[in-house]
Amino acid sequence: MTLAQNPFISVIVVNYNSGEMLSKALSALAEQTYSNFEVIVIDNHSMDNSWQAAEKTNFPCRLVRLNENTGFAAANNLAVADYIQSDWIFFLNPDAYPEPECLEEIVKNINRIPNVDCFACALIDANKPSHLDGVGDTYHISGLHWRTGHGYPCNITPAHPIEVFSACAAAAVYRAETYRQLGGFDESYFAYSEDVDLGFRLRLIGGKSLLLPSAKVHHVGSGITGSSSDFSVYHGHRNLTWTFIKNMPSPLIFILLPIHLAMIFYVGFFYAASGRLGLYLQAKIDAFKHVRSLLAQRKKIQSKRICSCLSLLQMMVWLPRKAFIKASAK
Repeated sequence: MTLAQNPFISVIVVNYNSGEMLSKALSALAEQTYSNFEVIVIDNHSMDNSWQAAEKTNFPCRLVRLNENTGFAAANNLAVADYIQSDWIFFLNPDAYPEPECLEEIVKNINRIPNVDCFACALIDANKPSHLDGVGDTYHISGLHWRTGHGYPCNITPAHPIEVFSACAAAAVYRAETYRQLGGFDESYFAYSEDVDLGFRLRLIGGKSLLLPSAKVHHVGSGITGSSSDFSVYHGHRNLTWTFIKNMPSPLIFILLPIHLAMIFYVGFFYAASGRLGLYLQAKIDAFKHVRSLLAQRKKIQSKRICSCLSLLQMMVWLPRKAFIKASAK
């Protein structure tokens, strides 16, 4: 590759008590066939010694240790604001392990498809490599969202790059200029859904996210917080509603709000059955408590929208989750 085709990439890893996972992620980066990159590890005040792995790499790696846990969103924004000079950012979770050709495949597509600002990696279940952890994010008209193909065999992965609603931030690539233009991740989210929110905002200003099936990353998935922990349930369901209120444009928000509210009650029945209704209700109460600030954010976001409601609807899903997954797997 010539220098013009050889973009410098900043890999940002936000670490928090990840144990041996961070060391494994950095080892995977050390094996990359593409070498023009740096790594910035932002340690969110870990209580274990996981951060020490960032001091033992054989590639450029900067360790930034914070005095408190600022959350996933704020830590990434800090890295972009203060520690990178590159044109491209690769957000990578400490429980995500890129295959050796991952960065090389990303660069090939950056050069081949110059009008795309965000690329999603194909996530493979690190504990069950024959199955997917996800191939981009799906957004339902109710406001629910999920990792497309999660739990399904890898053979359903598309053969070629395809557009997805948004990129899962476990392994996502953004043009730095566009990321800054969007204001980065919403720091009020702390963690969960901030990647869908960012991808939604990107879509509203006319951008898109593209899945790269050949850029493969093995992902543990909620390796730090736990997939059904109180933390993930609370932040996931609070932030889900925030994303809907902020980003869904008029007139769609008036049409789809009853569906969103119906979904809230429907999901609530499942949490009631599992004895966790109180936690779920607290998430929704806290979500609507901030409606005034959400509407202020909404006004700013919608003022920049150039995406039509029709094109947005075409990228959203109407079928219930199980029916959609079943239809997609055929």
